[in-house]
Formats: sequence, C-alpha cells, structure tokens
Amino acid sequence: MQIVTTETVPDREVVEALGIARGNTVEARNVGRDITQSLRNLTGGELKAYSELLTKARDEAIDRMAADAESMGADAVVNVRLETSKVTEGGSEVIAYGTAVRLR
Repeated sequence: MQIVTTETVPDREVVEALGIARGNTVEARNVGRDITQSLRNLTGGELKAYSELLTKARDEAIDRMAADAESMGADAVVNVRLETSKVTEGGSEVIAYGTAVRLR
C-alpha cells in the first residue's frame, strides 16, 4: 500500500478513485505522565512522553486508514491528511484520511 500526501503516485497512473479512506484513534494522557511532564514544563524542553504518545496515535491512525483502503481494494491512498482534535480533557483524537485509488 502506497501512502502519499500528493495527488498522484510518482510514475504511476491512477485509474480509479474508490472513495475516502480513513482511520482514527483517541489517546488519553495518564496521571504519571502528567506529573513528569508538568515538571518538564517548568524547566523547559521537549515533552517527550507527549511526543511519543502523539507519534503512536498518528501511526495507529495511518495503519487504520491503510486497512480501510485495502478493504476497498485500493493500491494506494493519495492526498493524505492528518488532523488532531481535543475530544475531552486529557484525550485527543488523531484522524488520517485520503483518497483510496487503484493504480495501473
């Protein structure tokens, strides 16, 4: 499965658009992580635990989008986008979406 942020796959021809492929996940912070990250926030620097949490969430959303595209019979997902939104205090959703396509 090829996944690109462009409208086409380089050196390949899109022969059919199958629809929107999407995948999402909702991740929540935990109390232990909040305490350590609050201390880091006082001294400055990267909040690595939160960065790792968001990286995991993005990877999961992309994997779910790819599985959705595969279920449609797609060879690729083009024009992929990622969005994040706050769902609840301490919980965020990451969604990946794009157009599932068949390639020649």
